[in-house]
Amino acid sequence: MTPAITVGVDGSPESLAAVDWAADEAALRGAPLRLVHAWLWQPLEVPIVQDPEEQAKSARGILREAETRAAGRHPELRCASEVVSDTAVAALLREAERAETLVLGSRGHGALLGFLLGSYGQQVIAAASCPVVSVRVPQDGALPDSGDVLVGQQGSAEDSAEVLGFAFRAAAARGAAVRAVRAWSLPSVFAYSPGSLRLADEAGGLVQYEEKALREALAPWRDRFPDVPVVEHVELGSGGQVLLAAAPGARLLVVGRRTRRSPVGTRIGSVAHAVLHHAPCPVAVVPHA
Repeated sequence: MTPAITVGVDGSPESLAAVDWAADEAALRGAPLRLVHAWLWQPLEVPIVQDPEEQAKSARGILREAETRAAGRHPELRCASEVVSDTAVAALLREAERAETLVLGSRGHGALLGFLLGSYGQQVIAAASCPVVSVRVPQDGALPDSGDVLVGQQGSAEDSAEVLGFAFRAAAARGAAVRAVRAWSLPSVFAYSPGSLRLADEAGGLVQYEEKALREALAPWRDRFPDVPVVEHVELGSGGQVLLAAAPGARLLVVGRRTRRSPVGTRIGSVAHAVLHHAPCPVAVVPHA
């Protein structure tokens, strides 16, 4: 059975934009769509009117609105929905274990919205076992349907295999090109040694090594997807800055992440953090070893 494209919905404009993207993606991939709303009724200590049945009815209404929206875009789409009685983070991480891709709404330029308010979105993105796509409300009301798939490549070919694979599959499904970007910075020995920089220049420059690493990482995916055009770009700078400079006009931006544990919680990495908050297009964060 084909894994579903799963989207978390909460009734916000951001989550409805996520429904639009997820429905389009499911139609492109021939996958089913799964809509999930996390709702857990708990009595509150404050003296307000509490009606669990009304709240449950509202939760079901949120899903019906999302179902109607998805069917309006793709009437033939196989779609299932469920109100999950759990906290948002626990419910979404459990969904990620069986999903092809998990899709969430985002406002960009700040924290993720809705039931992902505050650190919840970061927790889900950092710990999900499948790729997570963050979608914001388009400024012109329409999701991007043209442009290339922009992907950030880091490390060795093995390090970036999952990330590049996701990008090439997305490009092939859309009939789009892959624009692969590798950002690099000067090692400290070169940054503080004019003599080392002169020797590197005489040897052809440091950039040739970065270009070679990018070519080697892309080679197996070029062979696997020969019909997908590929543009290679190597630039000196931080990963987040280089990707954001290249993002305008892209229809999807793909980055990788490793889960990092710290005393203050789970982190997603500086590159993923930057593009999730500032990229103008949907962003896919792909876990890799």
